[in-house]
Amino acid sequence: MGFKETGIITYEELLEKQLIPPKERLEKGPIAIAECPEEIPCNICVNVCPFNAIKMNKIYEIPRIDPEKCIGCGVCVPQCPGLAIFVVDLSKPEKAYITLPYEFLPAPSKGDRVTLLNRAGEPIGDGTIVKVWQYDKTWAVTVEVPKDKWFEVRGIWIQKK
Repeated sequence: MGFKETGIITYEELLEKQLIPPKERLEKGPIAIAECPEEIPCNICVNVCPFNAIKMNKIYEIPRIDPEKCIGCGVCVPQCPGLAIFVVDLSKPEKAYITLPYEFLPAPSKGDRVTLLNRAGEPIGDGTIVKVWQYDKTWAVTVEVPKDKWFEVRGIWIQKK
């Protein structure tokens, strides 16, 4: 079964759709990953990227991120209406950094310890928020996570403060 049946996209499906950057680029520094596997009429990410790193020939195509142009700034993360763009940084030896969208309360703060969630919303460990900023009503939260969980972490749960 695929993401259309389960609602959860797998690593293999993202590889098949060529949405995962090469390993060498992932290890070089932050880069956006658009986990947007369906052809829907949306191109907000294309228009907000200050480096013209996200391309679509037609409004309903899957967005493609140019690994040579993307610097992983994260501007696209809180502006994606589908909450489908993440920034991954695997350049550090022991930790990974994931920037993800967040639209819940309580508001995130730098230094918060959080529960890391996988694509199904299941807890898979703990992490620490290292950076937070907001666009409109969506937060972009960068979380330090165990390096072996870089592909799994796609959400966080902030416990009551």
